[in-house]
Amino acid sequence: PRLLLYDTACQVAQEVAEKIQERNRYQRNGESSAKLNVIIRSSLQNLSEKIDQLRDLLLRAVSTHQITQLEGDRRQNLVDDLLTRQKQLQASYKNEGPEPDVIRSSLMTGGVKRGVTNPWLLEESEETRGLGFGDLRQQQRRIIEEQDAGLDALSSIISRQKQMGQEIGNELDEQNEIIDDLTNLVENTDDKLRNQTRHVKMVDKKSTSCG
Repeated sequence: PRLLLYDTACQVAQEVAEKIQERNRYQRNGESSAKLNVIIRSSLQNLSEKIDQLRDLLLRAVSTHQITQLEGDRRQNLVDDLLTRQKQLQASYKNEGPEPDVIRSSLMTGGVKRGVTNPWLLEESEETRGLGFGDLRQQQRRIIEEQDAGLDALSSIISRQKQMGQEIGNELDEQNEIIDDLTNLVENTDDKLRNQTRHVKMVDKKSTSCG
């Protein structure tokens, strides 16, 4: 019943907004709008009654613990949105506020636009349904602790990877030093080899000359 009642209240509010715009158009064109005013007043009264019924159903559901306080607050926000819309429509009807925007009304589209989810249909998950505030806080604390444990494990993995990276960097530095030493040794050996080669050539030349 509450789902149907909420949908009906949204539909009535949408119809009132459309009738107010039509009434205002009649007035701008100098046409009689008396009949529309009667319809609007009746619809506004109907909307007010449906909002009161929704509030009564919600109060009964909360007081008898049919839903959690968290779910009750969520549904109360939906009722408050309807109540705000009703006040806006009343102000528009009395020409004390702006014309209702039928196209952009996010509240009204839930009950009349195809494919749009009615926010009143969103129920609590099975995990939280029936839990009190203490249980919800405990569940929330447990989730946070699990997330902290996951973050600690991730931090440990990152620390180990950082340490491995540093060790690999140190190993590369040592290898580079060995390579530099080998390069210097090869260059020194090459210089000595060239010197010995020149010496042998000089000895060979002298030996040939003596012969």
